[in-house]
Amino acid sequence: MASLVSSPFTLPASKADQLSSLSQKHFFLHSFLPKKINNLPNSKSSLKVKCAAIGNGLFTQTTPEVRRIVPENNNNLPTVKIVYVVLEAQYQSSLSSAVQSLNQNSNFASFEVVGYLVEELRDENTYKTFCKDLEDANIFIGSLIFVEELALKVKTAVEKERDRLDAVLVFPSMPEVMRLNKLGSFSMSQLGQSKSPFFQLFKRKKQGAGFADSMLKLVRTLPKVLKYLPSDKAQDARLYILSLQFWLGGSPDNLQNFLKMISSSYVPALKGTKVDYSDPVLFLDSGIWHPLAPCMYDDVKEYLNWYGTRRDVNEKLRGPDAPVIGLVLQRSHIVTGDESHYVAVIMELEAKGAKVIPIFAGGLDFSGPVERFLIDPVTKKPMVNSVVSLTGFALVGGPARQDHPRAVEALMKLDVPYIVALPLVFQTTEEWLNSTLGLHPIQVALQVALPELDGGMEPIVFAGRKSHALHKRVEQLCTRAIKWAELKRKSKTEKKLAITVFSFPPDKGNVGTAAYLNVFASIYSVLKDLQKDGYNVEGLPETAEALIEDVIHDKEAQFNSPNLNVAYKMSVREYQNLTPYAPALEENWGKPPGNLNSDGENLLVYGKQYGNVFIGVQPTFGYEGDPMRLLFSKSASPHHGFAAYYSFVEKIFEADAVLHFGTHGSLEFMPGKQVGMSDVCYPDSLIGNIPNVYYYAANNPSEATIAKRRSYANTISYLTPPAENAGLYKGLKQLSELISSYQSLKDSGRGQQIVSSIISTARQCNLDKDVELPEEGEQISAKERDLVVGKVYSKIMEIESRLLPCGLHVIGEPPSAMEAVATLVNIAALDRPEDGISSMPSILAETVGRNIEDVYRGSDKGILKDVELLRQITEASRGAISAFVQKTTNKNGQVVDVADKLSSILGFGINEPWIQYLSNTKFYRADREKLRVLFEFLGECLKLVVADNELGSLKQALEGKYVEPGPGGDPIRNPKVLPTGKNIHALDPQAIPTTAAMQSAKVVVDRLVERQKVDNGGKYPETVALVLWGTDNIKTYGESLAQVLWMIGVRPVADTFGRVNRVEPVSLEELGRPRIDVVVNCSGVFRDLFINQMNLLDRAVKMVAELDEPVEQNYVRKHALEQAKALGIEVREAATRVFSNASGSYSSNVNLAVENSSWNDEKQLQDMYLSRKSFAFDCDAPGAGMTEKRKVFEMALSTADATFQNLDSSEISLTDVSHYFDSDPTNLVQNLRKDGKKPSAYIADTTTANAQVRTLAETVRLDARTKLLNPKWYEGMMSSGYEGVREIEKRLTNTVGWSATSGQVDNWVYEEANSTFIQDENMLNRLMNTNPNSFRKLIQTFLEANGRGYWETSEENIEKLRQLYSEVEDKIEGIDR
Repeated sequence: MASLVSSPFTLPASKADQLSSLSQKHFFLHSFLPKKINNLPNSKSSLKVKCAAIGNGLFTQTTPEVRRIVPENNNNLPTVKIVYVVLEAQYQSSLSSAVQSLNQNSNFASFEVVGYLVEELRDENTYKTFCKDLEDANIFIGSLIFVEELALKVKTAVEKERDRLDAVLVFPSMPEVMRLNKLGSFSMSQLGQSKSPFFQLFKRKKQGAGFADSMLKLVRTLPKVLKYLPSDKAQDARLYILSLQFWLGGSPDNLQNFLKMISSSYVPALKGTKVDYSDPVLFLDSGIWHPLAPCMYDDVKEYLNWYGTRRDVNEKLRGPDAPVIGLVLQRSHIVTGDESHYVAVIMELEAKGAKVIPIFAGGLDFSGPVERFLIDPVTKKPMVNSVVSLTGFALVGGPARQDHPRAVEALMKLDVPYIVALPLVFQTTEEWLNSTLGLHPIQVALQVALPELDGGMEPIVFAGRKSHALHKRVEQLCTRAIKWAELKRKSKTEKKLAITVFSFPPDKGNVGTAAYLNVFASIYSVLKDLQKDGYNVEGLPETAEALIEDVIHDKEAQFNSPNLNVAYKMSVREYQNLTPYAPALEENWGKPPGNLNSDGENLLVYGKQYGNVFIGVQPTFGYEGDPMRLLFSKSASPHHGFAAYYSFVEKIFEADAVLHFGTHGSLEFMPGKQVGMSDVCYPDSLIGNIPNVYYYAANNPSEATIAKRRSYANTISYLTPPAENAGLYKGLKQLSELISSYQSLKDSGRGQQIVSSIISTARQCNLDKDVELPEEGEQISAKERDLVVGKVYSKIMEIESRLLPCGLHVIGEPPSAMEAVATLVNIAALDRPEDGISSMPSILAETVGRNIEDVYRGSDKGILKDVELLRQITEASRGAISAFVQKTTNKNGQVVDVADKLSSILGFGINEPWIQYLSNTKFYRADREKLRVLFEFLGECLKLVVADNELGSLKQALEGKYVEPGPGGDPIRNPKVLPTGKNIHALDPQAIPTTAAMQSAKVVVDRLVERQKVDNGGKYPETVALVLWGTDNIKTYGESLAQVLWMIGVRPVADTFGRVNRVEPVSLEELGRPRIDVVVNCSGVFRDLFINQMNLLDRAVKMVAELDEPVEQNYVRKHALEQAKALGIEVREAATRVFSNASGSYSSNVNLAVENSSWNDEKQLQDMYLSRKSFAFDCDAPGAGMTEKRKVFEMALSTADATFQNLDSSEISLTDVSHYFDSDPTNLVQNLRKDGKKPSAYIADTTTANAQVRTLAETVRLDARTKLLNPKWYEGMMSSGYEGVREIEKRLTNTVGWSATSGQVDNWVYEEANSTFIQDENMLNRLMNTNPNSFRKLIQTFLEANGRGYWETSEENIEKLRQLYSEVEDKIEGIDR
């Protein structure tokens, strides 16, 4: 390591041409250089390197040879060979020194030893060496082997030799490996099955910290256990326990005695030799450790007394005013002497003026020590201002089974910010630095995703393997920990807060964009609250509207200028002094100041300051208007204006915290590693040392997780607006009235006449695209009439019951109880078998002797009586739930204490409000017990929906307290998402897909295949091109992932801990159809969160391509063989089907091009998609990250018969966000296909209990009818004022996006939108006056839709739009004054 520290990693100049342009810059000083070296010689002959994946394509290239010791001369003594496998390298130095001193001093044997890190066994050659080493080994030792595929490799290799080996010792690992243990007559082969108390310890499924703590308990309860074992067994078991004590003791002395004991007891050549060894030296199980302290302490008072007497530190550090940081350490690093990375952090913190309390534990449960050593036993107040765990593990349970509720309980008591930093485990420092992925996927799963469930933040990589500290990273970690601690110590009046809002696409009408959020009204409500609390918000205007004016108008301009208010002008020199990484941006943006956020001389920071609060506008990416840049496969760096904004916030305004307001900005999507930032990753450079608090929509856990990992955000969830049913309006309402008169009069003479009116009205409403209608005047039989009416009825009920979020949410204003009814009705519509709750529709259907699934099916087919029954069920559900909610609220519509009300309601049986309501319907005999269970659950949910903690949690974060973590997702599927105001986390990435997700996936895939057969002349689709989204897979626990697995015909296999890391093929008999080929486009966010699952998918597809099956039954194999032949490559490579962006890049940029109208023709959009989305993941070389494989991508897409996406929650539909069309390859596939045929395009809709597969065109129509053209929706938006106009414009722009990528938007959608927003004078004026900039964009979008040939309309309409456009331009430029 010494050589690495003293000189940068260099290469001779001849290699230069192979390096990326990025690496040819000289200003990247990586973290493993000490701080001193700032003046690298600028010699042309040596270049700093950023290597691509090398060697075996795996994450680590290290070999076990560095851990091999062969005795030099064995003095004719017997040789004992030991082979060990461990997770981390911390035992290496300790074990090596034990063996070396044995070889020098022992007179009974010489020792040969070789050690492997689990991850190295992925490499085939290393694995062969391992098997070979076992062939002549005497003793095998394994510890902490928790990665299933590698555990199985160890098991296979050791099993072969187990009977021959003299001793096999496995310490806490997966049960499969634990069962290999054998010492004489002692074995664990029955682990988990035997009756003896010894094994009972391992059996409890739900144990928190799993093995390690059971083992520690075991060590303490040894004597009790031994009396149950026969005497020779007792001796062997005793030696196993002593071995464990030696191992956990970890020091060279302990390990030396351990080897003496085991070899003299079990190696035949040493039988009868007398070998003396001492008992294990036991260290404290948990306590406080400091490298300079004379001993370990198990009392915090004693430790602090010692701290107060230290001579080596200044007065200030010993005094009461220094910030105090708690550290959580792993005992094994301390006892094995592998602790230089801990020492570095302690020294850095003390150098920065912070006092340190470093605690450790021997097991994997740190919650006890946290409560014991960091909380004052008397006052119950924390003794620290923030806590940093340097273990990288979950607080309770480490890599095995976690107990998150226990961890959260301990951290809530402690109530300070909780940071979890991590040392590299599976890679060397250079390997991590050179990797575009950053951290190894398994380390991300174990040491980033799991700690997040405890509320851990800031996954900063602070050390390499073998515990060497990365100085720059340690400095960053310590500074940030102290900054968080300062929030706890500073008074509110002096605290400075920088609120950051976003503007997408860049336009004055878009300042303050955020999903579902009324940004300025929310900021206003937050600031009023902070002001009341004692923060200095001087000069805050009287209203939210005035606040908007302040920020978006440049006060010095005479007229309405196109510029926002300028808060600060930064000269180029000042910018360069404050921004050390500024030279790195010049490659993409030239010399500063550039032309973005600048006036040609200075860089401009837009925003407005009120007292100690600054409201600033985050600059945008900067390349959204440049079609050439949108074609680049990798995203550009931030521009100078972007960097200047964050330099201003941190170094000039000197913010104590930044609050990013709403979902979402672009900081966390800047180029850099996926997870585990280094100091040259832009998100890390930009956020600098500022604590980052981020309001994020509760239904978007995936992007929130990116913000946590890449920009170190403490994410606080906010509610999406309360949902309502779309309802019916205009012609649709008329239709519904006609249908009810048909039902009462159909057998009279008027039936035929009414049906004719229904048919013509349905035509006027453009329903003829969705329902086959007979020609007007055609005579049809009574039975056919029922069917036509049934189908129309089914369609309008689908529109009526669609859920819409109405209006925009304001932080700190929870919905009233009645606003929550529609949400509760939908929560009640899902069966929850795991909680023993039946859904309301199924309870009501049973009452009339029907199964709800059959009713859904019948209604879908348009069977009139089923459509009518379903409507009655829906109405009765709404009625019963409204009655219940009314009973639990007071006059003002607030929920009174639900619990008391409920117990009084639930006591009387007959008076339960839902029973009273149902007694007047045909469902009066509904099952009371089932209803009672359901309504108890709904009562709980109601309390959660109306709870309000969004402001409370923000204030906790700003006061340096712990924000309780909670899952993000869809509150209807998972009410645990509520109440909002939690620190959002995703889920354990290895936990998906779940069995339930697999069940749902089968249903959707079967419906998709059926639908495609109907539309495709009875033929199966050979290939489906589909999209995997991060958020959807979190909400549904991997349903869309499971759909892919089911298409190709494989099923996931879970390990002992329920983690999914393997798949197995389903037989063709069981599948009952051919295996369907897939082209999987993973969103950049899915790639970052679920790289393990991409690995799983790639393994699955390649496995299927290699199955020996007829090609007409296995389309994956069929296409892979054809493509391998055409491209002259191996079948495995030709079977590449899992694609995404290059690491650190997101989206195909089609959305940016459409939103900014910066594209020429559809071909250009398709090129963006191909150049940005053609990066493949390869399970055979996972360390190589994403590599470009455009040819394979194009060939695979050219076989697609269908494109497919999922909608999984009512809040986000196709035109609400631009992501969906951004990922749609429908027109692209048509261009790539040899026959030029357009693929079918489908959307699966699992937003309700009745899952549907619709065509894309049907879904776009449904969306237009329920949102853009629906008065209930647009009036809801208009009530939010300025932001509402923008929301309307955004829906129209996204509709144009669908025209551009798929051509599936009907002309009438644009025509109706034009008559709703432009022909209606009153509406037009409201839009123009409320937000003229967004209104201008709306007109521009109409004109663009017409100009690009997506909308045919009359010349008058176009003329009127042109005239309006110039009027609005004048208004904006202030000419009419």
